[in-house]
Amino acid sequence: MPEANKTKPVRTTVIPSRTFKTTTFVLHLRTPLQKEYLTEKALLPSVLERGSRHFPSREIIQAALEEMYGAHLTADAVKKGEHHILSFKLEVANEKFLNEAVPLTERAVQMLASVALYPNLNEKGAFPDTPVQEEKRNHAQKLAGVKDDKMRYANKRLAEVMCEGEPYSLPVLGYEQQLEAITGKSLAEAHQALLKDSSIDLYVVGDVREQEIIQYVEQYMQFSSRPLAPLQTEFKKPEKVREVKETDEISQAKLHLGFRTPVVFGSKRYFALQVMNSLFGGAPHSKLFTNVREKESLAYYAASRVESHKGLVIVMAGIETAQYDKALSIILQQLDDLKNGEFSEEDVAKSKAVLRNQLLETMDSPRGRVELEYHGALIGEDWDAGSWITEIDKVQSADVKAAAASLELDTIYFLHGKG
Repeated sequence: MPEANKTKPVRTTVIPSRTFKTTTFVLHLRTPLQKEYLTEKALLPSVLERGSRHFPSREIIQAALEEMYGAHLTADAVKKGEHHILSFKLEVANEKFLNEAVPLTERAVQMLASVALYPNLNEKGAFPDTPVQEEKRNHAQKLAGVKDDKMRYANKRLAEVMCEGEPYSLPVLGYEQQLEAITGKSLAEAHQALLKDSSIDLYVVGDVREQEIIQYVEQYMQFSSRPLAPLQTEFKKPEKVREVKETDEISQAKLHLGFRTPVVFGSKRYFALQVMNSLFGGAPHSKLFTNVREKESLAYYAASRVESHKGLVIVMAGIETAQYDKALSIILQQLDDLKNGEFSEEDVAKSKAVLRNQLLETMDSPRGRVELEYHGALIGEDWDAGSWITEIDKVQSADVKAAAASLELDTIYFLHGKG
């Protein structure tokens, strides 16, 4: 299991691997999901990629990446449960494979620190107006894209309705009204608040020396971050099922269901929940796919997914508006069947095999490996990626039945055409 340098402001985890000829750096800045600075945080990654104090324009950053043998830098903002996470990823060639001595590992830490932590501000302490305005326009298109992608829009509306008053209801891209009001100065203030309030994790995957990485981190990431206590997800037992129907200019209706469960990552039954979800709607052999989509031909798509850090299972189906009642009934019947143990040992074995293959594929990628291990950081525990497979293999049929029994329907959201 990789060791973490926990006494420093940046929690550094080195994952040694000789599988790759590159070194991958992933820097996560994590704050609680909240409305203050929500849209600013969503906008920050694209603005920060436009220039830093040491690399003051996108062209200069790109030239520096080219000098680093074609290194690749990306940044984005995501939410995991009720965490808001800004992620910066840099992939660079391992200097051991070069014909000349180039300190690429050190340069990579410098670049990552500069872009994420040391912004290019003008004499007034604000981000320059041109990149801010251009990225605001780009971000407005992303917000419009969610509205145009009806599956994503239905998921967003389900979260807003189901989790009203909870941080999880907040959309990761923020709000159009907030976006319009952002200035270079307000964005700089948001970045300062981010550095002040973030819990910061750096993951490094590759054939590197841990002490060397820690030395570079101490040298180039000099600031204080606030270690966040793991967020405790409180299970809200649904008092009654909410049913919300809305109309839009669409031909294919979206039927999305939200279930609550006390099972989250770190819970005893978490991996049983994953196996149950695979059998419910997370794989091609699942009950939703075979019965709702294939057998009954009621859905263009039918699937389910787990929100690991919030205790939710979401079902998504694209249907004909007239099939609403029948589709809803058959979807709920599939879950009832799981709760009643109406599945075979072979079904469970298939689900475990699918999950095992997905995990192995994820672990074949440096970023995927980091993604798995970061789940542990969110709950204040160290989790080796390989432990996921070990835990999946332990799941038995009785565990799957118990995981299904933990699900309680909270909200039915139906988006359908007008008329």
